[in-house]
Amino acid sequence: MDNATYTTLTRQSGLLTEMQVVAHNIANMATAGYRAEGVVFAEHVRRLEGETDSLSMAHATGRAISAQQGALDQTGSPFHVAIEGEGFFLVQTPEGEALTRAGNFVRTAFGELATPDGHMLLDAGGAQVFVPPDAASITIAQDGTLSADGQPVTQIGLWQPVNPIELTRRAGVLFTAESGVEPAQGGILLQGMVERSNVDPIVQIARMIEVQRAYELGASFLDAEDQRVRDFLRTAGARQ
Repeated sequence: MDNATYTTLTRQSGLLTEMQVVAHNIANMATAGYRAEGVVFAEHVRRLEGETDSLSMAHATGRAISAQQGALDQTGSPFHVAIEGEGFFLVQTPEGEALTRAGNFVRTAFGELATPDGHMLLDAGGAQVFVPPDAASITIAQDGTLSADGQPVTQIGLWQPVNPIELTRRAGVLFTAESGVEPAQGGILLQGMVERSNVDPIVQIARMIEVQRAYELGASFLDAEDQRVRDFLRTAGARQ
């Protein structure tokens, strides 16, 4: 297999990965707290022997999570909380702690605040957020202080990755950071609201079309290269 084919195959592999990421973004346009994701490409250049030009190959080496603020929707639920600005909620999952921007929490039968999937919301100290079941009114201040019937109960934590570059998607709206988390600065909490997905459908659909066309162009090149090799072998065989 020649260099042109190797280079095209690595490019095709990266484009296929990006197509999957874009499709996942589009599928989650209506998912509260979803963060759009993009593929990061890296170019590897190697000098070849002799006077031959260098060989350049592109690889899809990583993914980047968009930090753009999503639009806020008012729901009126006292347990729904949106983050405006920097930061994430911290929730407890069976696989460990995870970050999320999805604030559509519900109160469990035992009084804890949890995601619809049952992941417990954690406070500023890393403990589960508990809401008294008999409380007539629940208020959440912009700094995360949760009060029941006018009495402070706990403070919802606002967190961020120690190294934002290491933020990776675990699943859906859940994220992890290899270097851990630390208290976030600058963000505020808004009760009775949820943050929409920050996916821009027009940008994502336009990108899907671009990637699809690029992939089809690469496929056409591979077909033409395969036919060229076949023709050469057929011609060389006929001359023997």
